[in-house]
Amino acid sequence: MQYAQAAEDYNRIERAVLFLEENFKRQPDLKEVATSIGLSEYHFQRLFSRWAGVSPKRFLQFLTLEYAKELLEESRNLLDVTYAAGLSSPGRLH
Repeated sequence: MQYAQAAEDYNRIERAVLFLEENFKRQPDLKEVATSIGLSEYHFQRLFSRWAGVSPKRFLQFLTLEYAKELLEESRNLLDVTYAAGLSSPGRLH
């Protein structure tokens, strides 16, 4: 991989990670994240997985879970935490 391409890929992944960190409560789909960095869903999925070592969905799940853990440590109830984390039901948090 040439340096210029590697630098561009790195910047795209950085923007994707920032986008996910800022928007995880909305649970954006793959298309929305890919569009935000100017790639197709297919290419974004492959690029993200190669650079981050996990799929974008798995990364989004990690962000959601970490946020839910923080809220639960504040003694919030499970239903409130579920909705605050952007999930549709407590089963999704489980």
